[in-house]
Amino acid sequence: MAVRPLRYDGDLVLLQVAPPIESFDEDLSTLVLDMFETMYAAPGRGLAAPQVGVSRRVFVVDTDWKEGEPAPMVFINPEIVAQSSELVSGEEGCLSIPDKTFEVARPAWLELVWQDMDGAQLRGRFEGVQAVCICHELDHLDGKMINQTGTLI
Repeated sequence: MAVRPLRYDGDLVLLQVAPPIESFDEDLSTLVLDMFETMYAAPGRGLAAPQVGVSRRVFVVDTDWKEGEPAPMVFINPEIVAQSSELVSGEEGCLSIPDKTFEVARPAWLELVWQDMDGAQLRGRFEGVQAVCICHELDHLDGKMINQTGTLI
């Protein structure tokens, strides 16, 4: 495992729509392990592949490790299939925009389909901080960043 250099606001890889993962191989395993190492070192709660310069549809999340036991999750080729019409506003930070936070409105809950490290299809419902973090990281896969007003660009 290795800590990879983060990419910051203005880097073109952060503004591109990442293509899907097609090969569930050793390179993907290495990338995911490195992403966890990088996320924990940053220290963050989520990290998308474009944030380490890799334009691929994968992100990692661990919303529990700062307050308790680690609960690492990997999302490959994620897609929101349902979400709350109710929005919840809150402060968000981004490892690619250091030392700033933004007020952002996100769905109160969402349902997601994604693949695991073996390519198996999974489905789950997420609420609260997990939903916020997943939405944030999914935005990175879609080439979206938070701007100074807290809206996505």
